[in-house]
Amino acid sequence: MRRIGDTAIAAVTVVALGSGIWLLGTAHLSAPPQPTAAEGRPDPAEERLASPALPPSPPTRIRIPSVRVDAPMTGLGLTPSGSLDAPPARNRNLAGWYEAGTAPGETGTAIVAGHVDTAEGPAVFYRLGAVKRGATVELDRRDGSVAVFTVDAVEVYRASDFPDEKVYGAAERPELRVITCGGGYSQSTGYQGNVVVFAHLTAGR
Repeated sequence: MRRIGDTAIAAVTVVALGSGIWLLGTAHLSAPPQPTAAEGRPDPAEERLASPALPPSPPTRIRIPSVRVDAPMTGLGLTPSGSLDAPPARNRNLAGWYEAGTAPGETGTAIVAGHVDTAEGPAVFYRLGAVKRGATVELDRRDGSVAVFTVDAVEVYRASDFPDEKVYGAAERPELRVITCGGGYSQSTGYQGNVVVFAHLTAGR
């Protein structure tokens, strides 16, 4: 279990961000894309310079142009078990952020999560596994500013091997994690793990 701010979040935080149920009757359609090893985390010396932190302000919208994500955002809290709650499944084009933690753009690790699919079909982060290193993630913020992040890596982890410290650990600069389900799908157990995008702030406007 990893602490973000003053609140503990369990490793099971992100296991319920997709149902896969719709896949069972649509075998002719492809499953969500998964990142390749080439998109894995690079040597820190290769990473781009970070932009100065922005003042705290809640995010209102997320855009990832390379995979056609353009979605409103909602705040997320914790479930009684200490896991991060998921955005309401009834709205497939909705992402959430952990509002008791770091706001995207301020110093620290901000957490954004969304469904890969619901029982009705693909959802907001269905194509998250296709994001490439160097791609841009933009978050509109309530104060009118935009926090622009550059992707450092995209990785997939089995649920049993989810690296809490790597994903949720404290950061000395503004960083972002975007998380959804992934790692293959089993009819008996659902999605096997999670796709995680690692990014850091490179501009504010």
